Amino acid sequence: MSKYVIVRTYSAGVFAGVLESRNGKEVVLTNARRLWYWSGAASLSQMAVSGTSKPSECKFPVAVPRVELLEAIEILDVTDVARASIESVPVWTK
Repeated sequence: MSKYVIVRTYSAGVFAGVLESRNGKEVVLTNARRLWYWSGAASLSQMAVSGTSKPSECKFPVAVPRVELLEAIEILDVTDVARASIESVPVWTK
C-alpha cells in the first residue's frame, strides 16, 4: 500500500491523500481530500497520529482523483488509525 500523508501548503490549504510523488515543494497526491475544517484534533500532528474524535463536525469535501500541490511546507505521515478516521468523515457539500 502507498503512503498516506497530510500535506500543508503555503496557500492552497491542507490535503490528506496517497503520496504519488514529491519533487522539492511540489507534491502529487491521489485520492486526496482537502481538510477544510476539522474538530476533534488539536493540530495537524494530532490528526496525523490519532485522527479526529468528532468526524461529524469536520468539513472535508469529496476526494479528487489527483492533485498537484506546488508549495508544500509540511508533510506528515498518517497512521492507519488516523487514515480510517479521516476517511470516515462524511463528504461535506453545499
